[in-house]
Amino acid sequence: MRNFYESRKQFKYLFFITAIVIAIASILATNSLVKKLAEEEHKKVKIWADAIRVNALQTFIFQETDTTIINAFNDYNGFLLQVLEDNTTIPLILADEHDHLIWSMNIDTAKVKSEPDIKLLIRKFKERNEPIAVRLDEDLVQFVYYDESTVLKQLQLFPYVQLSVVSVFIIVSFLALTSTKKAEQNKVWVGLSKETAHQLGTPISSLMAWVEYLKTKDTDVKFLEEMDKDVQRLKIIAERFSKIGSNPEPEPMNLQHAALQIVDYMGKRISSKVAITCSFPEEPVWVMMNESLFGWVLENLIKNAVDAMNGQGSIYISATDFGKTVKIDVSDTGKGIPKSKFDAIFHPGYTTKARGWGLGLSLVRRIIESYRRGKIYVLHSELNKGTTFRIELTKNKYFP
Repeated sequence: MRNFYESRKQFKYLFFITAIVIAIASILATNSLVKKLAEEEHKKVKIWADAIRVNALQTFIFQETDTTIINAFNDYNGFLLQVLEDNTTIPLILADEHDHLIWSMNIDTAKVKSEPDIKLLIRKFKERNEPIAVRLDEDLVQFVYYDESTVLKQLQLFPYVQLSVVSVFIIVSFLALTSTKKAEQNKVWVGLSKETAHQLGTPISSLMAWVEYLKTKDTDVKFLEEMDKDVQRLKIIAERFSKIGSNPEPEPMNLQHAALQIVDYMGKRISSKVAITCSFPEEPVWVMMNESLFGWVLENLIKNAVDAMNGQGSIYISATDFGKTVKIDVSDTGKGIPKSKFDAIFHPGYTTKARGWGLGLSLVRRIIESYRRGKIYVLHSELNKGTTFRIELTKNKYFP
């Protein structure tokens, strides 16, 4: 069971690592395309700037009288105008050396109305791309300022939009699969629990009859008392199994009384080399909890502690009143739990024992968390020194 759980956990990590690699590869590929497209746009802007510079020589060429030169100019001028008009996506501003607007293309004039607006836009363009100088003569220089095209900006955002959509899809799929898996587990647990309670009913009734019969015979009373306690314990266990899958109505429970009952019962049925000590508030602490299920929780924690100590060591159970809540700590001097396993130990199927289904702590968490704001977790643990489990329960506000 542990190997299966570890394999499943490793598969989950592998899935997320693969998703991250795909995401990084997508971003790198898109960034490469963006870089190439930006270089192409820069070349286009340079051609556009050259077209402006050459077009400015029109007056000089018209002074020539040679018909061949004039015809060549007209053809070339048509080409230049075509170059200038073909730019429909790249925002451009042609300005003098004092940033006074001469001409603009693909600029939203509704947002850029005044000279301060123009200068602000020129400053933004200058921060994004190095301006291109257009030298008309030795004393006259103009500058072309430009921004990325709409297509380039959309391409820059595309990988992040893609990752967002894929991430949402993965999260929704993961939650759906998890909820489906939990629902299936719940059905299995409920069915198994109900059947177990049903199967226990007949032998328990028979044992109760045998105890009553032995009471009429010359049998040691001490033996009969212990047998009767065990039969009553079996009844409680059957009751617990019958409540799995249902929502038992919480009832006011005296925490100290319920805990001490379990400690007294377990103390006689575990190794004599294990010492259990308790520390509770002097005043009764009342919590909203089903006493039978709380006993199951405490029994599981004590049994796990005994196993962790190999039947030899100390268990310390304490409760602290925090006003609205009470915190119960169960500590042992066992082999401890690695920090990486603090959450894993509560998962169904996880066990370090050679024999066991790994359901004890998962049922414990299910019982505690079924009550309002109930929590159970590993408070701290140190290898070869011990572990402390903490339970948090809401106090009953109608009791002191």
